[in-house]
Amino acid sequence: MKLIHVIADQGHLDTLRGIAEQFGATAAWPGPETEDGRASFHILAGEAARQSILDAVQRTLGASGEYRVIVLPVDTVLPAPASAERQTAATRRPSGPSREELLSEVSRGARMDRDYLLLVILSAIVATVGLTENNVAVVVGAMVIAPLLGPNLALALGTTLGDAGLIRRSLLTATAGIGLALALSSAMGYLFGIPWQTAELLSRTHVNLAAVILALASGAAAVVSLTSGAAMTLVGVMVAVALLPPTCTVGILLAAGNGELARDAAVLLAINVVGVNLSAKAVFWWRGVKPRTAAEQRRARWWSGAAFVLWTAALLALVDFLSARPG
Repeated sequence: MKLIHVIADQGHLDTLRGIAEQFGATAAWPGPETEDGRASFHILAGEAARQSILDAVQRTLGASGEYRVIVLPVDTVLPAPASAERQTAATRRPSGPSREELLSEVSRGARMDRDYLLLVILSAIVATVGLTENNVAVVVGAMVIAPLLGPNLALALGTTLGDAGLIRRSLLTATAGIGLALALSSAMGYLFGIPWQTAELLSRTHVNLAAVILALASGAAAVVSLTSGAAMTLVGVMVAVALLPPTCTVGILLAAGNGELARDAAVLLAINVVGVNLSAKAVFWWRGVKPRTAAEQRRARWWSGAAFVLWTAALLALVDFLSARPG
C-alpha cells in the first residue's frame, strides 16, 4: 500500500477524484491548499492499481508541467480495507512496485559516486584476502557487499525502458567497477606475492554449463525479488551470482603470470554478467515493465531487441567455448 500525494492546480481535483475511482483506489481525499494556491490530493492505492493511477495522472497533468507526484510508503492502514481493490481491466497486471518506484530503486545502482567506488575497493580487498587465504566466510562477505550487481540490473532495466541515459551510466559504472577491482587485485598480487593455489581461488577457474544455469537463474531471481517488493531476497542472489570473486581471481592470476587460468576465471565472470543481464531483461519483460507513452515504447522495443540479440549471442559464444574446451 502506498500514498500517492498529488499537487496540482485547483481545477484538477475532480479529475483526480475520477482517476482514483476509475482505477480502484482504496481511498481518495483532497488535502489542504498549498502556499502557492495549488491544491493537494491524496490517493491511497495498493499494488494492483498504483501503476494505472500514476500513468493516468501523468497523462492528465503532463501537458501543464505544473504538478508534482510524491509516492510515500504506508506501513499500516486503520481501519483495514474491507476488501481487496477491485481488479478492473486496467489493473490486471502482476503486482509489485510501479515503474517509477522500480526505476528510482534500480537506477541507484548506476551511480558512480564515491560510495560506490569505496565499496568496490573494500569488497575487492575482502575478496582478494578471502580467496588467497582460502577463507570461505570472508569470500561470502565480499559477495554480500556486491557493488557490481547494481549497475548490471540497472543496465537491464535501462534497455527494457529504452532509457539511453541509464544505459550509458550503467555501462560506465559497471566497467569502472570491474576495472577498479581487477587493477586492485592485480596490484595486491604483484606487490605482496600472495599465494594463488588455494581451493577457493582455483574453484573460480573451473567453469562448466552449470555456471550458465546459475547465472541465468540468479539474474531472474534478482528481478523477481525487486518487482515483487521482496528486496531482502537480493542478499541470496548476491551470494549466488557473485561478480567480485571471479574478477579478483582474474587479477590475482594475471599478477602470478598464469594467463590460462586467468582466462578461465574471466569466462566465469563473463558468464555471470551476460546471464544476469539476459535473464533480468526477460523477467522485466514478463512482469510487464515498459514505458508509458507510445513513442517511448517504440524506442524501448528497439533497445530491448538489440540487447536481447547481443546478450543471447554472447551467451551462445560462451557456451560454445565451454563445449569446445578440452577436458
